[in-house]
Amino acid sequence: MNKNSVAPQPPMGWNSYDYYNTMVNEEQVRANAEYMAANLKQFGWEYVVIDIQWSDPDAGLRNAENIQYIPFSRFCIDEFSRQIPAPNRFPSSEGGKGFKPLADYIHSLGLKFGIHIMRGIPRFAAHDHLPIKTHDGSKITADLVANPYSVSRWNADMYGVDAARPYAQDYYDSIFELYAQWGVDYVKVDDICNTNMYPHAPYSAEKEIEMMAKAIENSGRGMVLSLSPGPAVIEKAHHYETYANMWRITDDFWDDWKLLKAMFERCEVWQKHTGDGNWPDCDMLPMNRLGWGWAAPGTPEEKRGWYSKFTKEETRTMITLWCIFRAPLMIGTDLPQLDKFNLGLLTNPEILEMDKCPNQAEQLSGSCHEDVVVWRNITNDGHVYYAYFNLSEEPQTVTMNVDKSVKNAVIRDLWEREDLGEEVTFTLEPHACRAFRV
Repeated sequence: MNKNSVAPQPPMGWNSYDYYNTMVNEEQVRANAEYMAANLKQFGWEYVVIDIQWSDPDAGLRNAENIQYIPFSRFCIDEFSRQIPAPNRFPSSEGGKGFKPLADYIHSLGLKFGIHIMRGIPRFAAHDHLPIKTHDGSKITADLVANPYSVSRWNADMYGVDAARPYAQDYYDSIFELYAQWGVDYVKVDDICNTNMYPHAPYSAEKEIEMMAKAIENSGRGMVLSLSPGPAVIEKAHHYETYANMWRITDDFWDDWKLLKAMFERCEVWQKHTGDGNWPDCDMLPMNRLGWGWAAPGTPEEKRGWYSKFTKEETRTMITLWCIFRAPLMIGTDLPQLDKFNLGLLTNPEILEMDKCPNQAEQLSGSCHEDVVVWRNITNDGHVYYAYFNLSEEPQTVTMNVDKSVKNAVIRDLWEREDLGEEVTFTLEPHACRAFRV
């Protein structure tokens, strides 16, 4: 299957990380999938993605405060050193079924299923010389393909896989073969887009990306390949575009205005690299309720997590930028808790349509340091999208005119979903935006 055909438009869905951290379980995943099917699917939302540590039975249970990942964890693997779901958290995986029963259920809702993995091979499998699956039945063990000098600086689960070793490709072929059997549609791979353990070589996992892309092809099942974390290396844009569908242009993005303001500069850098199955990724949309899984053990339920620190205007600005830039849209919250305001932002078809525009958008203003930044995208039928963003701390007044050469042109406000005529003057409050279609 052609790499670009699996993601002809930016993927839209939900990811468990921003709310559940490492702790999500099957019941919670099913609840979010059911909510998506009932309330969001009709607007294009379709991926249900389980983020990091799904193979660890103890994730979130014996962590000391401020330790996110369990040191020296012995998570669940199969006879070929491949991670499998922890059955105490994902009961339908019992008996070697893996994620297939859960994926089948999500598919039955008309949705798609995704998982997170760390690049590489489990360290304890290498230490214990455990077997991997090979194409010719050779008795090869994990230590013979692992690179002990390639590690993550923030997660101790994996060693990198050395592409120069015989049977290195076999290991990646085996895990993606397993994912194909489960029915996985989307794989988010971490510690690979920017291997920030090695600032002198931030793209040191380049060959592992190539092995994964080949393994997906060999599996016979189309899967979106998403690379994290960022910032992606702009000098490697062609390599990302050749082998992946999504790559993070930022490190983890949270509900902080400073991070949102900085995203304008990142989008400007990457604006010429969107389309044809390639989607620079601004990370999840942290909105509504966040951080339940970050609470220390024993925290009362009513004190777990927080409500997004973004104002309503900032949340609208985030979604508008993601959509006109044509970024993937992955909701980071617990969907059943969505309030009316946030649900309304996620179900405005006229805003979401910008994300599906077949053409690249451009930032018109000269610098993201200007008070008002303007983005534009021209559709194939001659309409034009404009988005105005006030990045300053003061209100800004803007006048927008329709090109007089365009007959019967009308300015349409996409958030308010109303026509405004041929000219409009408006005031943008600090951190606010307006989006129009002409």
